[in-house]
Amino acid sequence: MPKLETRNITMAFGEKTIIEDISIAVEEGELVSLLGVSGSGKTTLFNCISGIYTPLSGQILLDGEDITGRTGLISYMLQKDLLLPYKTIQDNVALPLLIRGVPKQEARAKAGEHFAQFGLEGTQKLYPKQLSGGMRQRAALLRTWMFSDNVALLDEPFSALDTITKGKIHKWYLEVMEQIRLTTVFITHDINEAILLSDRVYILSGRPGTIRSEIRIETPRDQRQDYDLTEEFLAYKRQIMDVLSQDI
Repeated sequence: MPKLETRNITMAFGEKTIIEDISIAVEEGELVSLLGVSGSGKTTLFNCISGIYTPLSGQILLDGEDITGRTGLISYMLQKDLLLPYKTIQDNVALPLLIRGVPKQEARAKAGEHFAQFGLEGTQKLYPKQLSGGMRQRAALLRTWMFSDNVALLDEPFSALDTITKGKIHKWYLEVMEQIRLTTVFITHDINEAILLSDRVYILSGRPGTIRSEIRIETPRDQRQDYDLTEEFLAYKRQIMDVLSQDI
């Protein structure tokens, strides 16, 4: 049984259909990317999965249970880190626990157990403005995990980072994902990023958006150091570009 599954999801606003008949399945611990041009419906699908939107038709299943239209079960990290500037990093990360009614000191302690694992040790008493962009994204990812360790939806979380910082955080991200085994669905417009980070890539295209192709990246994630310099990587990139070029 997949950890997360969408079955024939169609979503429309008025007369305009945004996505149509979208079916994907994500196994526990897997990282799956949604790749496609702007306007193909990736964020709309995320909003359906998270329960923000109730689709026109279709189902969202978590561990086999129908959760269509229900919020609070799947964590969702947006492109911007959305850290609260007036709270310390410790309290930002602990916020999901505080919202659930966990006492402040207990919430801080539980969040603090993971700071070293996420490369954030020593930042607990700092404020967001004192952290680099990469460190802020680490804090935002930890906060997302504290909200729910079931499934995380990440909407272009690294797109605002410069190329060098993004390369470093990709390597870190692959390492930490091996440790926490968080089932993840990842939106990106970056073909390189999709290949480097994913177990599988779903390509969305068209208007309304549909699944055009599914590509499995065979090299294990823990063996992808300097993977973007290999012929295998380039072969995947050509395959994806061939699919995307059909929309041009």
